[in-house]
Amino acid sequence: MADIYGQIGKQIRELRATLKGQGISQEELAQAVNTTANTVSRWETATYKPSISDLERLARFFGVPITVFFPKAEPKARTNALLSATADLDDENLEEVTLYAQFRRARQRKKTR
Repeated sequence: MADIYGQIGKQIRELRATLKGQGISQEELAQAVNTTANTVSRWETATYKPSISDLERLARFFGVPITVFFPKAEPKARTNALLSATADLDDENLEEVTLYAQFRRARQRKKTR
């Protein structure tokens, strides 16, 4: 099994680099989650181990479920596709995408019964 903190660091770096299609710096992320750029850098390299509360703040900032940091909990390709497709949407449009996804899931369940 690969080191979980290495995987978490890679996910933090990937989310930061792709945020809103352009990415943000470690300094900007640090400011947003009330820490230092040095800490963000060390999370990304797995030198420091982020706590659950750190991961909660990061997940809230990126608008993703905390499970995104745990690779077996959520398929990476699907997560990346959704993040990429919805990164620059405002709240209203994101809500519309969510409702559409729920509609599609309900239709799929109905077909399999």
